[in-house]
This record gives sequence, C-alpha cells and structure tokens, in this order.
Amino acid sequence: MPAAQIALAILVAAIYGTAFVAIQYAVLEIPPLMATGYRYVFTALPLIFFIRKPNVAWLHLAAYGIMQAVVMFGIIFTAIRMGMPPGLASMVVQLQVFFTVFFAFALMGEKPTPKQILGAAIAIFGVGIIGWGLGASAPLVPFFMTIASAAAWGIANIISKKAKPNSMLGYVVWSGAFAPLPLFALSSLIEGTNFGILPIWPPSPIVIASILYLAYPTTVLAFTAWVFLLQKHSAAAVTPFALLIPIFGMGSTAIMFGEPLSAITLLGAALVFIGLAVAVIRRRTIRVFKQ
Repeated sequence: MPAAQIALAILVAAIYGTAFVAIQYAVLEIPPLMATGYRYVFTALPLIFFIRKPNVAWLHLAAYGIMQAVVMFGIIFTAIRMGMPPGLASMVVQLQVFFTVFFAFALMGEKPTPKQILGAAIAIFGVGIIGWGLGASAPLVPFFMTIASAAAWGIANIISKKAKPNSMLGYVVWSGAFAPLPLFALSSLIEGTNFGILPIWPPSPIVIASILYLAYPTTVLAFTAWVFLLQKHSAAAVTPFALLIPIFGMGSTAIMFGEPLSAITLLGAALVFIGLAVAVIRRRTIRVFKQ
C-alpha cells in the first residue's frame, strides 16, 4: 500500500475516533436525538442536490438510513448523554465487526472463520470485564445501549451489503435524508423538544462546529475515503486500520475531557482490541504493507 494511502487510512481513523469528542460536546447542550437529526440534515444538505441517487431501491435507502442514522447513532448519542464515557464507547461500538459476522452468517449463510470466532470470544470476554469494571463507577444501561448500537451497525452493514450501491457517497447522502424526520419526531416524543425546531437556547459555536464536523468530515469525507481505500486494496489490508479508531477515540477524549480509565477498564479494552486484531488481521495484510 503506498505511503499516501496509508496516511489517508490513518486520517480516516483519526476522524472517526475524534468524532466521539464532537458527540460529547453536541449532547452537552442539545438533546441527543435532536443532535443526531441535525447531523443528518447537514449530511444530506446541500449535497443531495448535486449527487445522483445511487442505483438502489428506495426501500434499501430508507432501511439503511433508519438503521444506521436513527437506530445506531440515535442510541449511541443517547448513551453518551446518559453517562457512557465517549472514549470507551469508541472501543465498545467496534463490536459491530462481530455483529456483522454473526448477521452475515444468520441471514446470508456466510460462515465465520475459526479466527473470527476466536476473536469474538476474546472480545466478548473483554466486554464482560469492562461491564464488571463499570458496575461500581458508571451506569450499566448506557454501556448496554452502546452494545445495542454496535448490533444496529452490524445490521446496517448487512443492508448495505445486500444493496450493493454503485456510489457509496450517493448512498450515504441519499440514505441520510431519511433520518432527520424520524429523529426529530422521536426527540419530540421522548425528549420533549419542539419538532424540527432549534432549542430555546442558542447552541454555542463549539456545538455548531461539532455537528458540522460529524456531518461533513466524519459522515461524508471519511466514509467516502474508506470506500475508496477498499476499492483500491483488499479488505484484509484496509480493515486493520479501523483498530486505530478507539485509540484516537480514547486518546482524544482523555485529552479533552480527562476521561478516567481504571486498570480493569483498560484490561477489558485491551482484550477487545486483541479480539478485533485476531479477527481482522491476516498474514496477507502484512505482505500488502510491505509492497
């Protein structure tokens, strides 16, 4: 893999990881479902007027938009608002790798490899340790919500796998257009906000910047760059860079918010990381890096 593309992969991981800082800032002032809704307003606008609809059925676009934006991100934004440490969330949500493997097996008959099964077992053990460590210091409900968010991400991956869009940028933009209305409706019902209206207090500049960061660099730019890399190289060469996401996530939140990480939490996070590495890194990956 050329050095420039390795740098691009690292940049994508950094954007995804630091996005958890933006989420934390956004939900401090704006209710989480409303904040997620505004994220996807800006994801779709104004790009939807300049990018063609991909060759995907409307049902697939709607399903992906609802599952990825409304369910997955709606849950994780809410979990962070409820007390889930954002850096730790960046690690736990990577369980989506194993949920994707499971759903691919259950719904599409794709059998997991022994390495994927071993990696999943190690990661699940790590999650159990994290949950045990959090039991005395943080509410467990947001922790389990983050796991549910990872499961929703896995389902969204299967939806996109079945859809096979010809343009992933178009897929993200057009599917994102299905998210704001349900998110604003849920925010009105659950959070007591006015449907589609800004909070009664004006958001601070850092909150506005956070939502724009989540919409454009994170959702549009990083996702498109990731797909570009997957088109240029094998998944075995590209996927391991996703392991950098929780490193950037936990590092950036520790710097910005002083997020405390106990020894037990770090042990569990290390096991999740090892499990992910076992599942996704292959010998072929090392050979590609040497090219």
